[in-house]
Amino acid sequence: MAVSTQDNFHAGELVAVLTTRPINRTLDYFSPEGGCQRGSFVEIPLGSRTHFGVVWGKGRGDYNPSKIRKVIRVYDIPPMQDELRQFLIAASQYTLTPLPAMLRLVTQGSRLSEPHPMQKIYRLGDRQPDRLTEARKKVLSLFNDDAERSFGRQEIRDVTNVTSSVVKKLVELGALIEDDIPRDRPFPRLDVNLPGKDLAADQVAAAQFLSEKLSEDTYCTTLLHGVTGSGKTEVYLEAISEVIRQKKQVLVLLPEIILTGDFLNRIKARFGVYPAEWHSGATAAERRRIWHMVCREKVQLVVGARSALFLPFANLGLIVVDEEHDTSYKQEDGVLYNARDMSILRAAIGGGRVVLSSATPSLESWTNAKSGKYHFLELTTRFGEAVLPTIRAIDMRTEKRESKRWISPSLCLEIKKRLQIGEQALLFVNRRGYAPVTLCRACGHQIGCSACDARMTEHRLSNRLMCHQCGETMPIPDSCPSCGAKGQLVPIGPGVERLAEEVEDRFPGARVATLSSDMFQSPDDLKAAIRTISEGGVDIVVGTQLVAKGHNFPLLTLVGVIDVDLGLQGSDLRASERTFQLMRQVAGRAGRVDKPGEAYLQTYQPDHPVIRAILSGNDADYWAAESYDRKLAGAPPFGRLVAIVLSGRDHYAVQEAGYRLKRNSENLRPSNTEVYGPVSAPIARIRGRHRFRLLVKAPKDVPIQNAIRRWVESVDLKRDIRLSIDVDPQSFL
Repeated sequence: MAVSTQDNFHAGELVAVLTTRPINRTLDYFSPEGGCQRGSFVEIPLGSRTHFGVVWGKGRGDYNPSKIRKVIRVYDIPPMQDELRQFLIAASQYTLTPLPAMLRLVTQGSRLSEPHPMQKIYRLGDRQPDRLTEARKKVLSLFNDDAERSFGRQEIRDVTNVTSSVVKKLVELGALIEDDIPRDRPFPRLDVNLPGKDLAADQVAAAQFLSEKLSEDTYCTTLLHGVTGSGKTEVYLEAISEVIRQKKQVLVLLPEIILTGDFLNRIKARFGVYPAEWHSGATAAERRRIWHMVCREKVQLVVGARSALFLPFANLGLIVVDEEHDTSYKQEDGVLYNARDMSILRAAIGGGRVVLSSATPSLESWTNAKSGKYHFLELTTRFGEAVLPTIRAIDMRTEKRESKRWISPSLCLEIKKRLQIGEQALLFVNRRGYAPVTLCRACGHQIGCSACDARMTEHRLSNRLMCHQCGETMPIPDSCPSCGAKGQLVPIGPGVERLAEEVEDRFPGARVATLSSDMFQSPDDLKAAIRTISEGGVDIVVGTQLVAKGHNFPLLTLVGVIDVDLGLQGSDLRASERTFQLMRQVAGRAGRVDKPGEAYLQTYQPDHPVIRAILSGNDADYWAAESYDRKLAGAPPFGRLVAIVLSGRDHYAVQEAGYRLKRNSENLRPSNTEVYGPVSAPIARIRGRHRFRLLVKAPKDVPIQNAIRRWVESVDLKRDIRLSIDVDPQSFL
């Protein structure tokens, strides 16, 4: 982006700097020697310390000039693009989040105050060692007699599994040359000329449509809807290729980045190199490298979790939101935002393009596509020889289930059939741990968390009880904490560990793998388990929502859902939608290659509208019915919701603050707006803090944010009481 003269500030001029400190305004400073620009990342004095910030514009001049200090230095990185600055302002206004908190999302991982790090790399020397051990051969074979190739020490160790001493000795012998290079180095360029996979006719048509829209170089959003296994990824890889040809950058957002080894391999196969990976599992050095290369346009493709949306891209042309319906895109603490919605906002401001991809779109995206606000592409058949699985219900009212057993006789029979012919089965239960409740048979006490109004989940593999709200754990007690009775504590209900225990008992000799987010020490361990399943090293998979995240298991032909009714409970307005999406996604793991698949849903409510919709396979009818119900209720996407949560240590003080807030709403809210509450939250206490909720409901076209800002500022809260505002809430706990 060209910088106009009005964006340049000479030495000594007054500039406004936005910092990451919780000060909800810009601060005035004098521009340093050499001047600066709007968007410059700078180091400033603030109090007795130094901090970094961004030059936001011309200084306000409303402060005593004798107390104004000078910017210490301008960091040697490109200024923040005006598109990103405008996006932060718009996102701040939409989510009612202070701008400094938004800026922190941008600067996380930048490590601006640290010196440029260096790393050692190794390339082929001009001498051969006198003695070639097996370990030395492994190392030297990496280079294939190419003196230009280089590897880091960790890369060599990862590939060859040799010790550092082997590498060090090869350097001493002259077989390798050791150099120091900047760790913040450009990423390899993608080769868009490599051939992609042969696409089916509908995939070709979808890819051509996307390419035409991308070539128009104006903002647009496209919903790419396709049944599970229909090849949506291959279609948007062609869109990525088109944008890279336009010399622009691409961001692909994934809901669970640590599970995406297969996806990254597909990127490598299509473009010859791996993309940059941005997620919490990446090292601080890796995140710093990506951050600095993104703003210098030295990386073309970033694959990341939701926070990657706030990277300072120099020339962002396309954002792909894969599995756009996934609730993981909603940030539920700190800055509350939905990465899908913010992706569209960022693209609209910068003139970029968005592709939303899903087999089970959110109702919001489906509605926008059907109304013409988004372009709509649909893939109706699976890729290649694969066909969609047959989905059936097992009516648990007629099954003769044994006590403390959760797999029905009908489902057991189907599993045995798969084992006999060497195929895999998957059993899904949406509960972590061994059992969700531990009950005392003597007094009826259910063991709960001391800091939360939540029951503790038994995790038998670690022999502990855990609160899934705050993370508190305790050893499984021998006696009841309430009445002291010994030997009377029993687990109630199945979790994934208990289901795996039943599988091992019912199917002796079967190789069983359990997939749950709290059962692996590292992302690499989880990836290794998924790879083992894909390669046929497992007969029965028992898993939670992890197994519904887009995996491709070639031998998997049977899916059994243990408790499909679980998601239909509660008052969440999206319960129906989420159950429909989850069941479709889980069932879609079956029969993804050349073997037909089947999915069985164990239910006590086979006539429930959601269950019938899942079995019918007619998604359009389901979305139409769900849209009708939401429209009648004025609920999203046909209305606006804003949740306000008050929390504090004193129950009555929080409740009174809620009542005061409700009383003040009479004069400040817009017309046609309703305020419900305050009421205790469904989980009324978390980490020792009592919680009360208010819910604001308004018509879709009401500009509600400014009114809510004025409203909440009208009530003076005690120091201990916190207030959070969640625009477009996804959770109602």
